[in-house]
Parts: sequence; C-alpha cells; structure tokens
Amino acid sequence: MSDEPVDPKATVKKFFAEQIPHQRELGMEILDLGRGWASGQVPYREDLIGNPYTKVIHGGVVTSLLDSLGGVASASSAKFGSGLATLDLRIDYLRPSTPEQPVIGRVECFKVTRNVAFTRGIAHNGDENDPVASMSATYIFATARVAKEKSQ
Repeated sequence: MSDEPVDPKATVKKFFAEQIPHQRELGMEILDLGRGWASGQVPYREDLIGNPYTKVIHGGVVTSLLDSLGGVASASSAKFGSGLATLDLRIDYLRPSTPEQPVIGRVECFKVTRNVAFTRGIAHNGDENDPVASMSATYIFATARVAKEKSQ
C-alpha cells in the first residue's frame, strides 16, 4: 500500500478515459476539471468522420463529448456521491467542426437541486469564441430513494 496522496483529478481522468468503453473507444479525455465544471477533448481521427467529403467529425461524437463532460461537471457538483443519468440534452450545432482538429468541450454545472443538476457548455476546435456547438442539459441523481425503489 502506497503512502502517496491520491490525486482526485488524476483518478477521475483515468476512470473517464480507461473504464468507460464508449469514451475509451472515442479516445475521449478530460483535460481539466474542478468543482462544477469539466473540460475535455476528442482527437481528430478518420474513423470519427461523419462525412467523407468534408472530413468533419460526426455530430454524434460532439454530442457524446458534451454529454459526458456534463455528467462529470454534475457529479463534481453533487453532495451525494451517487450515480446520475442524462434527463434532458439539447445540442445546437453552430458550424461544422474543422477537419484535422480535435473537438474540445467545456461544460459547467450552474445549479444543483436535491435530484437534478443543470448544465451548459460549448464545443470548439481551439477557439472558445468560435464554437462548433452549444449544449444545455439536465442530469438526474440516483438518490437513496430512487435506489431503494429500483431494488424492490
């Protein structure tokens, strides 16, 4: 057993990148996170292209990145330590992603109630002032009451 302190950021980053198959398959990674926010990226890869003529990353990849970051931002805001699920997700695509550039996202959780977290964020290719997409989403927490109902 090591006496080295555990780095919570490193633990979350490793879990996010290695333990969740969908995120691992997309090559998604967390760049940074704090209480109530998370930033991350998906690298540009040819197998993630949605249109072979424009070479633009598929919109579903952008959605997955923003939804996943929203979950991390919400979880980091919660006082409960329970699981969560996406309740509602809205993505507005503002322009095509730039070919051969990673998609970078940043999501913040701006309100948390006992059961629901509210988030907003953007995806871009390196310039936050020129977003690819914007998102707003809500996440529901698996509270003790919900967990009890599921077990019955």
